[in-house]
Amino acid sequence: MRSEDLQITQLEGGYSVTVSGRANFDYAVPLRTLAEKLAPGNWIQIDLENCTAMDSTFMGVLTMIALKLRKSGSRAMILGADENLQKLLDDLGVLKLFNLVTEDENTSGGKSVEIASNSDMLTTAQTVAEAHRALVGADSSNAEKFKQVIEFADQDVERLSKEK
Repeated sequence: MRSEDLQITQLEGGYSVTVSGRANFDYAVPLRTLAEKLAPGNWIQIDLENCTAMDSTFMGVLTMIALKLRKSGSRAMILGADENLQKLLDDLGVLKLFNLVTEDENTSGGKSVEIASNSDMLTTAQTVAEAHRALVGADSSNAEKFKQVIEFADQDVERLSKEK
């Protein structure tokens, strides 16, 4: 992932995230870090206009973000998702967690947020497991689809934890 492929801007009361290219597990750790920073009352807008594809880990982290915001009564919005991206999100039960918006929220005047994208293998494995658990939490029909992914990620977490 190039740094310009994932741009996070902090605005008054929330964040704007712009995603370009193929959104995959490389995007997951920075977005998981952002999810941890979200405070009650924050909102988030994910701009997918220049996103060409998404993997399940990326969609799982989006789920984590939306579920966290939903608990605090905040808004999670998706902007610019084409029909293919909407179908991917809908098939995993993620789309229902977001408001689809057609116009950009007021994203001027914000400051760019630097979130480290270089993570170790343990953090990546933890993020993969957590993201897929979020997908199962969002839609129980995902349990069978991601059972092996979660098992393998958990095994990686256990192995990498022992190596540390």
